[in-house]
Amino acid sequence: MNSLVLDASVAIKWAMPLAREPLTDESLRLLKRYVDGEVEFIVPDVFWAEVGNVLWQGTRQRRWRQDEAEAVAADMQARNFTTISSLGLLPEALKIAFAHDRAVYDCLYVALAVQSRADLITADERLANALAARFPVKWLGAF
Repeated sequence: MNSLVLDASVAIKWAMPLAREPLTDESLRLLKRYVDGEVEFIVPDVFWAEVGNVLWQGTRQRRWRQDEAEAVAADMQARNFTTISSLGLLPEALKIAFAHDRAVYDCLYVALAVQSRADLITADERLANALAARFPVKWLGAF
């Protein structure tokens, strides 16, 4: 089975498809591949905080109700993605962040992709454009 590092920017799109964000259809196709057993997802532990923060912000902005956000969080937790501690990823993530002027949060995903020998799938086109030439980073729109 093919492993992919899943960026929170992708997962949140299939978590709330009615929001009709750009790349929602692509994210739902990727989710179908996961459900069908074609791929497995690996995430750094920061993934969960990022997803939770987006759900909280969306509730504050009245994009969805609190009970909907809580249901999405529970559904994602139930998928039981392999979750890797950021502690072991931090040294490499810092090197990447300093060398490429990127946020450490993003670089934790990149470091996990390097360590796991897997592609990072992100909806963040700027991140993909900045790092794809040197690291296994793929933009969801071109995946």
